[in-house]
Amino acid sequence: MLESLSGLPLPLDPMTLTLSLPLLLFAYYWLFQPSVFLYLHDWYWRTQLGFQIRECRCGAFTFCYSELGRRAGGGAGSGGGGATVTRPSLLFLHAFSANKDMWLPLLRFLPRDRHVVCVDMPGHEGTTRAHGDDYSLQGQVTRVKQFVAAVGLDAAPFHLVGTSMGGGVAGVYAATHPGDVHTLTLICPAGLDAPTESRFVGELRAAEAAGDFTGVSLIPRSPAQVARMLQLVTYSFKLPRQILQAMVDVRRDHNDFYLQLLTAITAERSRFRLHETMHLITAPTLVVWGKQDQVLDVSGAALLSAVLPRCRVELLDDCGHTVTMEQPHETARLLLAFLAHTESGG
Repeated sequence: MLESLSGLPLPLDPMTLTLSLPLLLFAYYWLFQPSVFLYLHDWYWRTQLGFQIRECRCGAFTFCYSELGRRAGGGAGSGGGGATVTRPSLLFLHAFSANKDMWLPLLRFLPRDRHVVCVDMPGHEGTTRAHGDDYSLQGQVTRVKQFVAAVGLDAAPFHLVGTSMGGGVAGVYAATHPGDVHTLTLICPAGLDAPTESRFVGELRAAEAAGDFTGVSLIPRSPAQVARMLQLVTYSFKLPRQILQAMVDVRRDHNDFYLQLLTAITAERSRFRLHETMHLITAPTLVVWGKQDQVLDVSGAALLSAVLPRCRVELLDDCGHTVTMEQPHETARLLLAFLAHTESGG
């Protein structure tokens, strides 16, 4: 209500109320629940791109995934909307502490006539977080194979794409199940014993020596720590403080699990699992790496190219570890060119 000169309240007209309410709601959520904007962003782009959220149950274990299109012959996507395609499907495996939606910036630049599946990795988002599960790289390969079989992706070889932790899992999967994989794309993958130690690997060594992982940069617990994490994982990427707070909010309840996961994938039997198995990879492979990666050093790319007989390496200037966020258009261009080459028999 407004006050007149006499001090009596004046009624607000309907138009003012109509205009004010959205602004008030925006201000409330921006100030007090900024995480809503992250969810809305992902929902908007999933909807715009035509992705549908699905679940697949394997006994007591549930996988959550998003999907675009339908693969000919049934299996994943056989009951949903979108075009039926005959070319190999694409399966995307995300990074540590992320989820299936982390691929949305890149997926915006892919054609809509592909069959695409993005799965939440074990323990992440909508996929089961099982007590006592094996979260090492090899353990996650076992779960991904379970998912692939359950949705029928292994009916024909598919394109496998992974980044960071998901890249390590993708590489070990290709080494363990070579018949499933038509091509392999590794974006700054974990699991290699890189010749040059990165800033983050040095941080991990210090945490191991101290016996305390709670302060590592990839498990932030405040907006200031999120800002520090972004300085580590990106070349140059800044966000408003409210979005930093939103990232704290969405991660807060999961930090104990992320600590457990980090311990599992950096344990002695898992840390270099891709390095130990890469000689078994037979699929044509694309390696994409940011030259300024401070999490996993770019020198790891040379290790892969020296061992894999059909390996193409693309190094990106002015790019850190979060390649798909920092340079999604260029990454999509490289991926599409690689797929076109291999699908044409090259």
